[in-house]
Amino acid sequence: MPATFRARFDAAMASTLGNDPYGHGSRPAVPGQEPARRHATVAGAIVRYYIGGPPSLVVTAVKIIHG
Repeated sequence: MPATFRARFDAAMASTLGNDPYGHGSRPAVPGQEPARRHATVAGAIVRYYIGGPPSLVVTAVKIIHG
């Protein structure tokens, strides 16, 4: 991932999914199953991610597709 895109992507992740991982237009990766396995579009990239639970909230991007 080019450095300029990476900086923009990191900032967008922090301000969107970093603040509200179930928001920002995200959807379950497989409707009706595993609501913590999701995908969303961030900074023009499609992101598939998992949300880990307590004691702290952790968002782990497992696949990023960008053009």
